[in-house]
Amino acid sequence: MNFTGSRSSSAQNRILVAEDEKKIATVLHHALSQAGFAVEAVESGDAALAKILSQDFDVVLLDIMLPRRDGLSILKEIRSRGIATPVLVLSARGEVGERVEGLDSGADDYVAKPFVVAEVLARVRALVRRAPEQKTTILQVSDLVLDSLKRVAKRGDHVIELASREFKLLEFLMRSRGQVCGRSAIIKHVWEYNFDPGTNLVDVYIMRLREKIDAGFDRKLLHTIRGIGYVLKEES
Repeated sequence: MNFTGSRSSSAQNRILVAEDEKKIATVLHHALSQAGFAVEAVESGDAALAKILSQDFDVVLLDIMLPRRDGLSILKEIRSRGIATPVLVLSARGEVGERVEGLDSGADDYVAKPFVVAEVLARVRALVRRAPEQKTTILQVSDLVLDSLKRVAKRGDHVIELASREFKLLEFLMRSRGQVCGRSAIIKHVWEYNFDPGTNLVDVYIMRLREKIDAGFDRKLLHTIRGIGYVLKEES
């Protein structure tokens, strides 16, 4: 099976669907094509890797359990080669540990099967919108450096151990360096909620992050702007 969507003037973004379940692949191909994307679909890991290495895609939908090469090994391979194409992982394994493994291997987002097609489309659109921001993979504020491909953060010579959500929060703050980020913006970009859940979730994660990147250093980088939000910058 190898669907190829012809690229019309309305199809501004190219999507690769790597899925060996024919019914799911057909549904995704149809839905994405109807949404205006140029779509290609492959059913094996080897074919998926070959496509990603030889062509430019705006987003890859990658099933974990592919024949001949699994999705996680593909993720690790392309990230090790410096390919920053956004990847949305599709998997029947929806446990938290499996999701964390996928994100830690370099996935940008994760959807468990069975899924609602409308949600997949929404997540693809979100990745397409974020793609220009992801071109810069090495971020730096003062002596704090983050490698978004290798998923490594360091302050000076000290490697900072971050959970997946902490890493995503730090990346968002570093991409917004010098700008005050409000709670709603953080919730939208880090947790992808379009509403404030009304908890102290952001405050807890900011506290954890501050402890990891600022504790023990004379220069503090993560600042609270009371009543407004948070900003990552060097102290003036």
